[in-house]
Amino acid sequence: MRKIFWIFILFVSLLTYLHAQAPNPEEVISAKIEDHQIIVTYSIPEGMHQTLQEDMFYIDSDDIDGITFEPTIYPEGKVTEDGYVEYHGVVTLRKPFTVSGSFRGDPMIKIYAGYQLCLDSGTCFMPEELEFDLQFIPDNIIPPAAVFSSWSVIKFLLMAFFGGLILNIMPCVLPVLSIKAMSLVKQSHQNKSQIFRNSMAYTLGILASFLILALVIVLLKTSGEMVGWGFQFQSAGFVTALLIVIFIFALSMFDVFIIRAPGMTMATKASSKGGYSGSFFSGIFAVLLATPCTAPLLAPALGFAFSQPALMIFGIFILIGLGLAFPFILLGIWPKAIKAIPKPGEWMNIFKEIMGFLLFLTALYLLRSLYFLVGGTNLINVLLYLIILGFSVWIYGRFARPEFSKRKQWIATFIALIIAIGAAFITLNYSNNEIGNEHSELYPREWQKFSPELVQQYRDEGKPVFIDFGAEWCLTCKTNETVVLFTEEIEKAFQEYGVQILRGDNTKKDDVIGEWLIKFNRAGVPLYVFYLPGEDEAITLPEIITKDMVLNMLKKLDEE
Repeated sequence: MRKIFWIFILFVSLLTYLHAQAPNPEEVISAKIEDHQIIVTYSIPEGMHQTLQEDMFYIDSDDIDGITFEPTIYPEGKVTEDGYVEYHGVVTLRKPFTVSGSFRGDPMIKIYAGYQLCLDSGTCFMPEELEFDLQFIPDNIIPPAAVFSSWSVIKFLLMAFFGGLILNIMPCVLPVLSIKAMSLVKQSHQNKSQIFRNSMAYTLGILASFLILALVIVLLKTSGEMVGWGFQFQSAGFVTALLIVIFIFALSMFDVFIIRAPGMTMATKASSKGGYSGSFFSGIFAVLLATPCTAPLLAPALGFAFSQPALMIFGIFILIGLGLAFPFILLGIWPKAIKAIPKPGEWMNIFKEIMGFLLFLTALYLLRSLYFLVGGTNLINVLLYLIILGFSVWIYGRFARPEFSKRKQWIATFIALIIAIGAAFITLNYSNNEIGNEHSELYPREWQKFSPELVQQYRDEGKPVFIDFGAEWCLTCKTNETVVLFTEEIEKAFQEYGVQILRGDNTKKDDVIGEWLIKFNRAGVPLYVFYLPGEDEAITLPEIITKDMVLNMLKKLDEE
């Protein structure tokens, strides 16, 4: 009995000693929310270790409206001879999350983090667990709404207008604007009111399109979807539909057909008098082609709009539309400016055909975007469909003409429609989509695929990081990459400074990239982000960049 007593005393003394040697739990574990992650850090004292265990920390409730949690990311540790993983020193566990538009308020979240430290000699302490109450601060996860001063609001409204104005000279809009200018030449001998009405019809087409875009965005935000400028170009169906429209429009430039449907004599006469419908639809085409071109000044204004209530979104988009339509508004108010345009003549037919070739180039640009959305096999099917579509349009243009009877015109129109629609069902099937954002062409030479985890890893290692967020349908992005970022000179400079270069491709919808765009108050690509070693705040470059900008940015590393 006495032996048992002394064994008990010895055991209690040992436990008391071990408890006295155990570190304070509050010195071992810390937790915070940062960069769309719950971060739990273990500071393991020297001479001790922690064995990897599942659910070293867990959340009291994963069900928070508008926030979706991803699996916990565990760092690599030391693998023992027995196959266990041990952690030493400072160890950081991360649990990423995504935030949708349905998130509201400042909810508290309770997490539990546990451990059981062991001495490297083999003795283990009692398990410990700490409880943390963390708060989702809106400033850290989504850009706050309605926190801008009156001057900031005015500044962003002006940026919206001038950004829309600059869109007129972007290469993806220029072909349609040139065709519209040719239309105004034809109207140069009409009265002033006629020219004004056509200009207003063009403006209404633009405004109607932007209002529809704004309505779609408001509805998607209400439903919790994350959307950005040019988001419709992430849809293979939308790009295909726009490609078909542009291709048909280009064929009309070569007089393959003229829209003269049977029984539409009155509509044709009305169009020839004023061409209001043509002007209206020219405005719609201008908007459809403008959205992938995020012009200078436009991206900050859109970033502001996407974080604001519905009324502000509509206001921003209306001002962008007015900026895009502004040159034609001026022509409508002061039609004398049309005198600067040469008089009609044979040159107009030549000009029209040149515009047709420009539209074919626009179609090629859409085909390239489609390739990165649906893959090479599907793209061959799209090309086959365009050939069939061209044949159906030729049938319509050849046999649905006024010199034929109405019966023959109707038959030709019906056959053309059956061929075009039937071929679409057969060839435009994107279910076999064998390509995605992993395609090697998206990450040339030394460029790596963007991921938040990789960014954090390089930052933890004290390495500078540059991120290029772009998309294949974004002409501004492609221009910057071809002329600046993907050149041998700049890539060599990145290598000399030891910069880790990452590319985030947003050709297809990517919620993670969408979150980063929101984080930097941008509504769309391009976005260029540079992290200096040891700095929490990132450097961002403007939408249009030069080699000097990038080289001057890299020189900041010499100041470190």
